Amino acid sequence: MSEPRRPLRPLAPVLRARERGENPDLIERENRARRSDALRDRLRRQAEGRLLVLSVFFIAAFAAVGVRMGTLATSVPVEPTRLGGGSQITSARADIVDRNGRLMATNLVTQALYAHPQEMVDIPGAVAQLAAIFPDIDAAALEARLEDKNRKFVWIRKTLSPEEIQAVYDIGDPGLLFASRDMRIYPNGHLAAHVLGGASFGTEGVNAAEVIGVAGIEKAFDDRLRDPAELDKPLQLSIDVTVQSAVTEVLEGGMHLMHAKGASAVIMDVHSGEIISMVSLPDFDPNDRPQPLTTGDQSDSPLFNRAVQGVYELGSVFKILTVSAALDEGVVNVNTVVNTQSPMRWGRFKISDFHNYGPSLSVRNVIVKSSNVGTAHIAQMLGGPRQKAFLESLGLFEPTPVELFEAPSGRPLLPGKWGEIQSMTISYGHGMSTSPVHLASAYSSLVNGGTLVKPTLLKQSGWTLGPQVIKPETSATVRSLLRDVVVKGTATFGNVPGYDVGGKTGSADKPRPNGGYYRDKVLATFAGTFPAHDPKYVFVVSLDEGYEIVNGQAFRTAGWTAVPVTAEIIRRIAPLLGLPPEIEPASADGVREARRG
Repeated sequence: MSEPRRPLRPLAPVLRARERGENPDLIERENRARRSDALRDRLRRQAEGRLLVLSVFFIAAFAAVGVRMGTLATSVPVEPTRLGGGSQITSARADIVDRNGRLMATNLVTQALYAHPQEMVDIPGAVAQLAAIFPDIDAAALEARLEDKNRKFVWIRKTLSPEEIQAVYDIGDPGLLFASRDMRIYPNGHLAAHVLGGASFGTEGVNAAEVIGVAGIEKAFDDRLRDPAELDKPLQLSIDVTVQSAVTEVLEGGMHLMHAKGASAVIMDVHSGEIISMVSLPDFDPNDRPQPLTTGDQSDSPLFNRAVQGVYELGSVFKILTVSAALDEGVVNVNTVVNTQSPMRWGRFKISDFHNYGPSLSVRNVIVKSSNVGTAHIAQMLGGPRQKAFLESLGLFEPTPVELFEAPSGRPLLPGKWGEIQSMTISYGHGMSTSPVHLASAYSSLVNGGTLVKPTLLKQSGWTLGPQVIKPETSATVRSLLRDVVVKGTATFGNVPGYDVGGKTGSADKPRPNGGYYRDKVLATFAGTFPAHDPKYVFVVSLDEGYEIVNGQAFRTAGWTAVPVTAEIIRRIAPLLGLPPEIEPASADGVREARRG
């Protein structure tokens, strides 16, 4: 049975409409309109509800993405971080300045480059472009690390220049990322490299890294430089960067001119012990510190500080030490005549002079002409025990006494037995090895009135007189002897008009590894003071295996090599040190007497 047919229109309203004379079709249209409006309103409300739900969803999704991006941008990836227990990395480090406040070392914010391999779009292409930017990168090894599926983080470069940063940006790979960090900067490059030493990264993360000293002053004063309470107080050195620059330039030129394999220079205040300049060549740039040598002689490395770590048989510069002790003990005076008959024999040993000076010389001329034989006889007169005690009083038996991390390695080499023959050879600078800084300290003590000086690389506000090692009158005699060496002895090329230079030459044949000495390898040294009549500074300048060719002949002695280089150094730095030239009229006895002009 079929369902009854439903009327299209409600019957009652139609009948009432007809009774009132109205059109039933109009009523039907109104009903349909009302139903249509109701349906439209219902659908609109449903759509608005759906849109609200979708809006809330998208807002929540974008918020979640934003929070995640912020977290990733500010968090430290786990792999490169070597911290534990929630420790913080402190990268701050105090500046280092010279004696006049000029900057020598400071921290600078730079960028580090790392990669998230899983986010890189073209690893081989990016590696090829990185290798072009950083030629020292091992491209194959880097690509292998980036392709390693177990790696989520790869360091590429710890420090970048602005040009390198822009070049990496231009690669455009989203997996190459940057992070800010502090690094140590040395604005003067190679200047005073061995004094400063250098710094590197210690404990490190992406956005921070410890800056720690690895050598020199940076290592010796690492705790002080990293102390939060001292960060606003620069460490002030005794070095004058202007003087250091001049000494380096002249010494480097002299080293190449004299074909030397290495060189060193020390300029020291004779009263305070402040080292105004310390140069060792070859040197390096502490901004890009090289690796230590793994083979060969470490003294050939540019990292080796010849002025501090280098201990050498310094030759005839030691003669003034022997004569000073003998003068102070009253064993001789400058006019005492000593035997210089060459060769001098002692058992199977033979001591000779560079030239034949005849049968005898006065003590003054033993120094002026640099007689080995005459000095050996003076050492015999002084005696080994007194000689040894005197050298020890000058600090020549202790490690290099200066504030560098490497200083303890500059330990003097002493004979196992201090017998008569050892005393004689040491008297003219063989059989005992010391550093140039040792020698500078000893010369300061001899010429400053006779008080012991300890060298320092820190600026001093004044000085305290040390123990008296020789009498003031002995010190005055020593100064006159050193001046005579320059005026009429082996160092005449060291005379700098107006600056009253006094000094002693030393030309030491270098020892062979298996005994004996080379005849064609010489360490040439010139040590002394200026102005000699009123000493302000001492100098020790050495050239390793230098020589000068004159008329086809090689001259290796200090008078030909180290002395003229030193003269040029003094000529350049004396005005920088505030020393005006002086007029030097000859006195009645022929010795030139310096007076302020």
